[in-house]
Amino acid sequence: MADPSSYRPRPGEIPDSPGVYRFRDEHRRVIYVGKAKSLRQRLANYFQDLAHLHPRTRTMVTTAASVEWTVVSTEVEALQLEYSWIKEYDPRFNVKYRDDKSYPYLAVTMNEEFPRVQVMRGQKKKGVRYFGPYGHAWAIRDTVDLLLRVFPVRTCSAGVFKNAARTGRPCLLGYIGKCSAPCVGRITPDDHWDLADEFCDFMAGRTGTYLRRLERQMAEAAEDMEYERAARLRDDIGALKKAMEKSAVVLADATDADLIAVAEDELEAAVQIFHVRGGRVRGQRGWVTDKVEEITTGALVEHALQQLYGEERGDAVPKEVLVPALPDPVEPVQQWLAERRGSGVSLRIPQRGDKKALMETVQRNAQQALVLHKTKRASDLTTRSRALEEIAEALDLDSAPLRIECYDISHLQGDDVVASMVVFEDGLARKSEYRRFQIKGFEGQDDVRSMHEVITRRFRRYLAEKEKTGEWADGEALTDDARHPNGDAAPDGDAAASDDGAARTGGRGLTDGQELTDGPAPKDDDGRPKRFAYPPQLVVVDGGQPQVAAAQRALDELGIDDIAVCGLAKRLEEVWLPREDDPVVLPRTSEGLYLLQRVRDEAHRFAITYQRAKRAKRFRAGPLDDVPGLGETRKQALIKHFGSVKKLRSATIDQICEVPGIGRKTAETVAVALARATPAAPAVNTATGEIMDDDDGAPETTADAPGEPVSAGTPDERRGQER
Repeated sequence: MADPSSYRPRPGEIPDSPGVYRFRDEHRRVIYVGKAKSLRQRLANYFQDLAHLHPRTRTMVTTAASVEWTVVSTEVEALQLEYSWIKEYDPRFNVKYRDDKSYPYLAVTMNEEFPRVQVMRGQKKKGVRYFGPYGHAWAIRDTVDLLLRVFPVRTCSAGVFKNAARTGRPCLLGYIGKCSAPCVGRITPDDHWDLADEFCDFMAGRTGTYLRRLERQMAEAAEDMEYERAARLRDDIGALKKAMEKSAVVLADATDADLIAVAEDELEAAVQIFHVRGGRVRGQRGWVTDKVEEITTGALVEHALQQLYGEERGDAVPKEVLVPALPDPVEPVQQWLAERRGSGVSLRIPQRGDKKALMETVQRNAQQALVLHKTKRASDLTTRSRALEEIAEALDLDSAPLRIECYDISHLQGDDVVASMVVFEDGLARKSEYRRFQIKGFEGQDDVRSMHEVITRRFRRYLAEKEKTGEWADGEALTDDARHPNGDAAPDGDAAASDDGAARTGGRGLTDGQELTDGPAPKDDDGRPKRFAYPPQLVVVDGGQPQVAAAQRALDELGIDDIAVCGLAKRLEEVWLPREDDPVVLPRTSEGLYLLQRVRDEAHRFAITYQRAKRAKRFRAGPLDDVPGLGETRKQALIKHFGSVKKLRSATIDQICEVPGIGRKTAETVAVALARATPAAPAVNTATGEIMDDDDGAPETTADAPGEPVSAGTPDERRGQER
């Protein structure tokens, strides 16, 4: 590891002008290329105190052994030179987008005497016109098959073409009218070239001209009573319209634009591009990259523009490029695009209308691409094994943590405080082992205290299961701290089990029925589910030093010393260990860091889902919910019989007993519960402002009025307040 001060340029050496700089390692390999409006100001940022640098930048400058720069005249030249050097040197610390597939294009070889229509992949060639990219090659062939009725351009290979010319007999397409057969001289080279040019114009979006011309020719043929020709032209028009329907109109006619969207997390980013030509989506492609350097969304967009248009000229660069964030500064990038196109290019963020709506669609595609990439990465056995080994090495564990449990706390401004426990075994989520908890030990917002309570309850339950199965050594017993608060070992009905919903869902503690995907939970000899029988090798908490210390303190109090604890802080993805002042910073490309991040994100998702469900249930709660022994069926029967809670409250016990299924004891309990409940404020229709009476049939509530729950802030604001 090099000391940046050992190769820092002397004061005054670095010019205060635009340029491009390169960091090299001790083997003279280029590891990073960057550009700057002022080389002096930019490079000075790399040679400050290492503690003030982002971890990824710190890794880069300590890997480098020298820095050099090249001065240019303008920022546009710097942009061009940066792109050339990134392509030439392939630096390890630069953002490099990689295609998630090899995209096929519809290509027309206009550089040949007899242009050919074909599917092409790989590097683009000079003199060939490309359309796409397409998601699948068969989509290109379907489109070409429809268009060959109207534009019978050559599609055969060079060998087939030469053989037909030698024998004087065209191929099958020539006989059925889907090729003009230039191989046997049915059409001159110039006429065939013009036909291919018309095909390209149609594919480029200039469709109206050809449709109107064919419709006019069809009408003329019908007037001249050439009905067979008119019918053939009618079929040609139908084929063109069918080909056009394959790409839906998304923007105003004749709009040429590329829409770029970025989905990112702390480690990776996915880019999706929609190519719109003539108002229709003509192609789509996507890239995924590791975020090796500290980078903004605008910088990701700039790198995407470089890769997308670095080799393009003319019409391949559209008039309009819509992006989610603008590069900083935007003027050099816009000028660079204009030079490559040969005319002005608008680079902007869509604000309203169809373009903004389409951008949202592109953004959803980017999000899905990132999720799919992560899923493929997580499913690889070799990758998972390497991730577990890296975690064991970084945390100094004796063996790879085959079972990892992660805990997260969720609440809304201190209300409905809950916690989640997710389990990963062999690097994969085991959803049947998920658990959820209500925090009952105290009121209010205290993530550290909540974490201590959850860890205590979970592992007290583990100790109780361990004692029940006879795994204790002779003479060994639960410590006082490991006992239930009443002095006994935690029974099956302990709050730790009932709070998380395990007793109600067969020991699975699921937020909803969709969570169970990997079979039933393990069973005891008596057939009861083992809720907390298996200990993890590693406990991960969502948070930093305070949460880690609370989790470790809970384990210490229970006398458990064979389970490792760590925390993952979201801001810089630092791994915190108990009783350590400095975090462990895993390498940016570490599969171990990726696995820890995925575990933490899953715990957060599971916790916030449960918290929202509890909050929604609280908003819908009514006075009948507090009546012991009164189930949902009998509650509905009472409401149906009396019409509303208001009428039920005024009924006598004898009248309540008239409801089928309601005995006198239950009727007395209902009457007492309703008498104690405070009548709710009148419900208000939030759309009209109308005050709704209970007689409308809606059940009364003691919380907010039925319908839209009244709570602090808008839905977006409430989501922002959730933890």
